[in-house]
Amino acid sequence: MDVALTVFRLLPWHDWVGLAVFFCGWVGYALFARKRASTQPSILASTNRIRRQWMLQTTYREVRVIDGVVVQSLSTSPSFFASTTILIIGGLLAVLGSSNASELVREIPFAVRTTVLVFDLKIVLMLAIFVYAFFRFTWSMRQYTFGALLVASAPEAGQFEMLGLSRDEFADRAGRVVGLAAETFNDGLRAYYFAFAAVSWFLSPLAFVLATGGVIYILYQREFHSDVLDVLTS
Repeated sequence: MDVALTVFRLLPWHDWVGLAVFFCGWVGYALFARKRASTQPSILASTNRIRRQWMLQTTYREVRVIDGVVVQSLSTSPSFFASTTILIIGGLLAVLGSSNASELVREIPFAVRTTVLVFDLKIVLMLAIFVYAFFRFTWSMRQYTFGALLVASAPEAGQFEMLGLSRDEFADRAGRVVGLAAETFNDGLRAYYFAFAAVSWFLSPLAFVLATGGVIYILYQREFHSDVLDVLTS
């Protein structure tokens, strides 16, 4: 009990409210988006159907060089973001414990004055977000590698009929692996979006809450009501 009270006293109550809204909003939106995608068209669900169709077409091609090139091209995005995230983590570690950085934040108009300890806790939150993003990006890279292996190991086009193999079964399995890679990459991108909300905590807990709500609104609009989604589902 004493330890819990000590931890709770590290931050004012309104900062704890901001953190609760942030994490509940992040986790809650992730669960909501996954459930909503089963009843309403979304970017991920629509592109996953396209990935499945892509893998089905792969079974009809004798030469699958283009498929390997596409998988490699898709894997460059998580690779780029993973490298960028490492640089961001390094920069945040350099700022951690720096009194000059906390003094600089105090000079920002409308920013709430805090102690160096509270400032460091905000940096730790940013670090946690980008560490999570890094793991999601690197896992996405590996999943794209697994997808490339499936494409490379696929039987030749004529063997599906000769050996009685199922094209649909292969398309389901390979499309699902590539789809999982895309979903994992999306988790990393979502972490970047919420990192922008976390930056607003340096201004005030109220800005933190408002920014979290704004990020959730933007993510919802892009995943379920974007122009790209209209084109994909038309």
